[in-house]
Amino acid sequence: MRRKQLWIVIAALFLLNCITVAYFLSKVNGSDSNEEVVAKVGKNEISRQEWLNELETRYGKDVLKDMIDQQVVEEMATKYKIKVSEEDVDREYSILQTTYSSQGENKLSSEKRWKEHIRNSLLQEEILTRDVVITEKELKSYYKDNKKQYNVPRAYHLSHIIVKTEAEAKKVINELSQGSNFSALAMERSIEEFSANEGGDIGYIIEGEERFPTQYIQTAKVLKKGEYSEPIEVDGGYAVIKLEGKVEGKNYSFEEVKQQVRREIALEQMKTSTSIDAFWEEAKVEWFYGKEKAN
Repeated sequence: MRRKQLWIVIAALFLLNCITVAYFLSKVNGSDSNEEVVAKVGKNEISRQEWLNELETRYGKDVLKDMIDQQVVEEMATKYKIKVSEEDVDREYSILQTTYSSQGENKLSSEKRWKEHIRNSLLQEEILTRDVVITEKELKSYYKDNKKQYNVPRAYHLSHIIVKTEAEAKKVINELSQGSNFSALAMERSIEEFSANEGGDIGYIIEGEERFPTQYIQTAKVLKKGEYSEPIEVDGGYAVIKLEGKVEGKNYSFEEVKQQVRREIALEQMKTSTSIDAFWEEAKVEWFYGKEKAN
């Protein structure tokens, strides 16, 4: 699996875990709060406690395991004196931004939180591959064959409002110039339902993408963050786009990504499990599920 595709999977799993953990953290000990009604269906009620019990039954074990794994990684990284550079974390975060494009800023709203998760994942890779030796020749050959995957493309985070006529688009621009909120207008006026529900947010797009008109990138290049465009003719109407932010592209040299290349080759060569579960015993893990296997 290509590294970019892998980060999309990790992002989806991380979001699910974050949401679930948030639910569990909302659980309180007071009986009054536990009896709070969170939903009604006719005359039937669902209490807060019933809801939380169901969440724990469905997701509790997986979320707890994820939390334990993170702690085990920290313990083993300290024990074996393993670190990852901030440059590696920043590069992976940039890749994640440019690949996990759907409604990017909404779902990648906490840069610190995501970087912590990336750091933990890279530490895990370092721990698992710490004894694997790769020659300089192998490293350089792999880098040469996979050079493109270490390039971060320039990406533009955009929102848009699509209306049927140019006159409507100009009216939107006039309202924006008078202080109207772009997101609110998108939800109210945009005829493109999917993005309208997200306040017009279409995430990060890169040059050459076919999902959106080429004029989007051309226009984004001359906009400053927070600025919006003049009407752009698109299929079925006219668009007004807004530049929410951008990621500057960069091509990384062999020396800059050498350690990442080593990890990737090592992980491909490993014939044993690439799970951190193997270190649970070493970290002396005890958990709610007793001697039951982590998997």
